[in-house]
Amino acid sequence: MLDRVNRRFGEKLLSSIDDFYAYGIDKLFNDWWEAAPADAVAKYVAAIAEHPEQGPLAREAWLAPDFTLTSLDRCAPGSLGHAYRAFMVDNDLVEELAAGYRVFHDRLRADGRLARMPPELEYKVLRGFQTHDLHHVLTGYPATPLGELAVQAFGLAQLDFPYAAMWIAVVTAHMALVDPYLIKPAMDAITDGWAYGRAARNIQFVKFELCLDEPLDRIRMDYGLVRTAKFGVAPLPGKVPRLLSPAA
Repeated sequence: MLDRVNRRFGEKLLSSIDDFYAYGIDKLFNDWWEAAPADAVAKYVAAIAEHPEQGPLAREAWLAPDFTLTSLDRCAPGSLGHAYRAFMVDNDLVEELAAGYRVFHDRLRADGRLARMPPELEYKVLRGFQTHDLHHVLTGYPATPLGELAVQAFGLAQLDFPYAAMWIAVVTAHMALVDPYLIKPAMDAITDGWAYGRAARNIQFVKFELCLDEPLDRIRMDYGLVRTAKFGVAPLPGKVPRLLSPAA
């Protein structure tokens, strides 16, 4: 029988399923490329390149410049920028998340570990780290473990991407094989994020950094982000990983 999943990668996948804090999904994502099935990689590329709205944005490969929280002080109450700043401050989040990941990513690329990562997927992961917290603000999902899981399900519903798919695979395997008490809350978060992402306009590559002074309510309305999360958002420490910069 043909092995579709590389067995050395499979051991790392099991390590992440055992304890995704000790072996993070960011590591798993970067481990995959060395032996990733070519047809699977091609399908992920096609999902981006052939998307009528996101394909052109991906080909442009625009990345926002690094930002500081103080640069958002000018944003008026009710604006996207004001809500973004509040989200970052209230949750004690680092503004260097994307820049830190870029340093880490460049180091892996220099070492040759990402040689098989196509440019479309390389751009998606770098842009994803830039937009991650903005997507929390836009969708309304909190910076709790379940909110993180819902954001990943939302993004996967909008665009096939191995990083988000690995989140779902690792968490569902963990709940099935390690902690059944996670089944209901995790599935509530996943299904809520998935349904929300399928219903909304695609936001994955949108240059929201150029819209920081615009009213948040109007942006949400334009993209169909007008509903309230339907799953419980109480934190579950130790259950679902908060997205962290591996360069930290």
